[in-house]
Amino acid sequence: MEIKGSTETKRSVMMVIVTFIISFYTSGVRAEEKIWRHGVSLIGELKYHPDFKHFDYVNPEAPKGGQLRLATTGTFNTLNPAIPKGILPPGLYRIYDSLTTTGHDETSSEYGLLAEAISYPDDLSSVTYRLRANAKWHDGKPITVEDVIFSFQTFKKMHPVRSSYYRDVLKVEKTGPRDVTFTLKQKGNRKLPLILGKLLILPQHWWKGKNPSGKLRNIALTTTEPTLGSGPYRIKEVVSGQHIVYERVKDYWGKKLPSNRGMYNFEKIRYDVYQDSHIAFEAFKADRFDWHIENYAKRWATAYNFPALKKGLVKIQEFSQSRYHIMQAYIFNLRREKFKDPRVRRAFNYAFNFEAINTSLFHNQYQRINSYFGNSELASSGLPQTAELKILKSIRSRIPVQIFTTPYTNPKGGKSLIMRKNLRKASQLLQEAGWEIRAGKRVNAKTGEIMSVEFLYAAQEFERIILSYKPWLTRLGIQIKPKRVSSSEYVTLLRNFDFDIITNGWYQSLSPGSELREVFGSKAADTPGSSNFAGIKDPAIDELIEKIVFADNRETITAAAKALDLVLLWNHYTIPQYSQKNTRTARWDRFSYPEKLPPYSFGFPEIWWWNPDKAAYIKAQK
Repeated sequence: MEIKGSTETKRSVMMVIVTFIISFYTSGVRAEEKIWRHGVSLIGELKYHPDFKHFDYVNPEAPKGGQLRLATTGTFNTLNPAIPKGILPPGLYRIYDSLTTTGHDETSSEYGLLAEAISYPDDLSSVTYRLRANAKWHDGKPITVEDVIFSFQTFKKMHPVRSSYYRDVLKVEKTGPRDVTFTLKQKGNRKLPLILGKLLILPQHWWKGKNPSGKLRNIALTTTEPTLGSGPYRIKEVVSGQHIVYERVKDYWGKKLPSNRGMYNFEKIRYDVYQDSHIAFEAFKADRFDWHIENYAKRWATAYNFPALKKGLVKIQEFSQSRYHIMQAYIFNLRREKFKDPRVRRAFNYAFNFEAINTSLFHNQYQRINSYFGNSELASSGLPQTAELKILKSIRSRIPVQIFTTPYTNPKGGKSLIMRKNLRKASQLLQEAGWEIRAGKRVNAKTGEIMSVEFLYAAQEFERIILSYKPWLTRLGIQIKPKRVSSSEYVTLLRNFDFDIITNGWYQSLSPGSELREVFGSKAADTPGSSNFAGIKDPAIDELIEKIVFADNRETITAAAKALDLVLLWNHYTIPQYSQKNTRTARWDRFSYPEKLPPYSFGFPEIWWWNPDKAAYIKAQK
């Protein structure tokens, strides 16, 4: 463009043009300025406003004090949460803070903890967390952006499960004195800000420093040195494999935060290690610890008649907890050639006589699991409908045809007549899959391999269930070998996928997302330490997971989850076991809790507190 006139005129016109350009781009920048939020919600609005005082379900005036004694079975041998090596003690995460924290009365929301504010653009191409200026480690040093970056990079490099969670992060960088920004590879992953918010923040200066003996610490190794944290508790005492004691941090930097009011009320929390749950239960009855979760149906039905309970010193109570739903099952290792045919896996289900086991061993306390998202709106039921059906039709050629013709059900057992019919069906399926009977043994018709299956377990309680299952499989000509190992050996074998069949499971949240990749995704199948225990590699399942991850509304999440549920069920990756809706608990009655508990957790021990009057009464009665 040519500007005519005197030099002064040209200069004035140019100044106007430059001013306009600067004004235009400046207004554009203002339009793109970050919107800072006090929390983040996967779908919908946050329940609590920026000026909220505390969560509705807590007692904000709960007194502090008292010691809570708890028990754990198995062992622990490391205090380093950054690596998958070793077994961590229970309660260790109470010494750390994360960027955000979760409330127990919402299904898909988080509020700032270490982060005072969160910002992300509409397309979710990045997420930025602004750290609180007063956040500090237990040694008084401030928590920095460098700590966040160090923690993220450490977990991503050294922990395969976390690495899978964070694989959609392109880079992490410091973008302000207290701002850390995660740039994402793909747009639209609505759950990733929640997942990143739960990143455990580790102290870079401590891990790169020296231990009391003057030796440099190495975060790539296990350690029994009490680690430095920032949370409401610190490690007071630890004897590896025996006990660990946490003490409340009186000058905890975050004690006045709205999300922390009324919480973390016990002065000390101690965990003692017991060999198994039977020994632990006897210790509980003797008042060696305060709180017991009962996972043994027979004991719940027959053993709660001891004197302290009759006198009212011990209370038993069932609590509903519905934030997560579990698929507990016998899980096949599809990395074993003998389990690759789904007909073989379905045959094993026909031989599982749940109804008889529920009566003889469980006192009819359980229900058979029939969904990976059981007892929630995400669970499939009957034939697929509407949006769910549309999703499944798009992958029709890659999924079992029965999904469109037959509602999924587990075979029903019971009396011998019913089981004989089930075994005939199981034998037919095995025969069709190329496993025939020779001299009373189930043999591969092509290779001559005998069908021999090892059931791996660590908890003694599983033994009697496997032994009840064994006779039915034996009638099919299958050789069964129960194998009990120590808890540490079990963890090692599980991490390396060195097993035939295990009893294990997956917890599914009411708002599933990226974590599904680590549980059912193809890439995770070959990642040691991942939760894809079965070794599932199915492009159709990968596609369904991505539909959930990038869903932008609750309706799509629900429809895609139901579709995924059906595909998982009809591929028979597991033999679904059993569950109950409530958590069965017993406690020495020294505690109190809020009058109205939250809907998705009973909040123990975080929102409970020590009651000195009740404790004094028990002491007097004893």
